[in-house]
Amino acid sequence: MRRLLLLVGAVVLVDTMFFSAVTPLLPTYAARFGLSKAGAGVLAGSYAAGAVLGTLPSGWLATRAGSRRTLLLGLALMALSSVGFAFAGRVALLDATRFLDGIGGACAWAGGMGWLVSLTPFEQRGATIGKAMSAALAGVLLGPALGAVAQATGPETPFSLVGVLAALLAVAALRMPAPPAPALAAAQRPYAAAWREERVRMGAWLVLAPALAYGTIEVLGPLALHRLGASGLAIGATFLIAAGVEGVAQVFAGRATDRLGRGTPIRIGLAGTLAALLVLPLPEVAWLLALVVVAGCVLSGIVNTPAMTVLSDGVERAGLEHGLGFAIVNLVWGAGQVIGAVAGAALAGATADAVPYLVLAVVFATTLARLRGYASELTPAPVRETA
Repeated sequence: MRRLLLLVGAVVLVDTMFFSAVTPLLPTYAARFGLSKAGAGVLAGSYAAGAVLGTLPSGWLATRAGSRRTLLLGLALMALSSVGFAFAGRVALLDATRFLDGIGGACAWAGGMGWLVSLTPFEQRGATIGKAMSAALAGVLLGPALGAVAQATGPETPFSLVGVLAALLAVAALRMPAPPAPALAAAQRPYAAAWREERVRMGAWLVLAPALAYGTIEVLGPLALHRLGASGLAIGATFLIAAGVEGVAQVFAGRATDRLGRGTPIRIGLAGTLAALLVLPLPEVAWLLALVVVAGCVLSGIVNTPAMTVLSDGVERAGLEHGLGFAIVNLVWGAGQVIGAVAGAALAGATADAVPYLVLAVVFATTLARLRGYASELTPAPVRETA
């Protein structure tokens, strides 16, 4: 079990590291290929587009072929796309390889996390998901460093090494015992079967709400910090600190999920994010706003681990592959971030920053109130049924 946790942690670290590595390279590629802001946006967003479009097929594949095969496909796509990105000589190839890597990442997350959770004892599930999420956040922190190395030395060597690492992880996965084969009877209409389960619907909403908040903060926070005089370095440091603190917090949130039940860390995260959303429009000093931004990002992130655990409980209750659950997680998280970023920025532009924050605060307050009627769905007692 420890070997599998290390393997899956390495997989999500490599995936998020390559995803975030392009950020410091954007100005270089924009100058090299004469990209407009829209062109740079396509390059930056092509991974996310592939990840969102790959989520539903990856969940379907996990229910039919199993978690390990889904993971192996994801790692193969990650290896090919990393090497392709390293040697791409045209912007269309850069966009295409990033898009392919997004599909590979969706398969790797669904397969790897599904495999890991399927073999994790129920009473350790929250801690296991928390550790894997902390590895993902470590990748977000390391990605810009990888991009800086690629900018200094050229992309060929560092990104090729990422591809080699993905291939080595695939070899390691092949050497591990395969998980149990999926139940084909439950896989005929997997998504329909999953959405009939209350825990799946609740877990998906509890992943979506923090994603909406994070997507909004990720856009409005930097703009507000800049308006208050913060430098680009200070703004970047704010979000790096938030990612680092959240990585540690995820581990503790996972342990609390197992020891106290799913509801306690969820309520703490929701209440803390609600408070941060109400405070975010108020600071008129950059350093104080930076503290609130960090708090909002970390507290919204705390909800993710217990929310994913609730969703996994529901998938198990429905007798489906856990990889399907993490495909749903990828879908709702990606959609939430996009909606939060686009709709939050548009609403703020038409009114003021306080308005989208207030709308989100109402969403979080309503969610907190609704949780009172779902005590049984948040209980730590395992429920094992088949569809």
